[in-house]
Amino acid sequence: MTSETEIIKRRAPTLYAIIAIKLLKGVLFFSIAMMAYTLSDNDLPADLQHWLHALRLNPESKFWGDMAKRLGQVTEAGLIKAAAGIFFYSLFSLVEGIGLLFRVSWAGWLAIGESAFFIPIEVYELLHHAPGKGHPMVVFVILIINIVIVWYLLKNRSRLFKHHHD
Repeated sequence: MTSETEIIKRRAPTLYAIIAIKLLKGVLFFSIAMMAYTLSDNDLPADLQHWLHALRLNPESKFWGDMAKRLGQVTEAGLIKAAAGIFFYSLFSLVEGIGLLFRVSWAGWLAIGESAFFIPIEVYELLHHAPGKGHPMVVFVILIINIVIVWYLLKNRSRLFKHHHD
């Protein structure tokens, strides 16, 4: 017979949403890291020009000209370092998601810590947002998601996670 605690433990749609977010974020950042690594020895401004022509975008616009200039300043070593950092972060998110999937308590604390870490950064970004720079609505949505993750995991940690006793 299944106890009521086990039934409640199985039904955790918010936890499943958090797991999905962590796993999708991990896969996204892993893909970005691999793309950055494979592009590290390319001529990035020429690649940009190629894609702009293929997508029928105006490569002569100021935005794309500035983008090509910035890409020209990126070194191969710099791109490889960035790819390594992004790869490490992707692994962090994947480990969180898999740990949450298996409901191990350390993964809950890891997710709480990571999400809580970004909250003050996001608040700072919103308070010091320069007009025309970035998308404050995206930052706001990410802030709300991180607050919900921290609140939900803290509130429900004893119900959701396995507790190993030595």
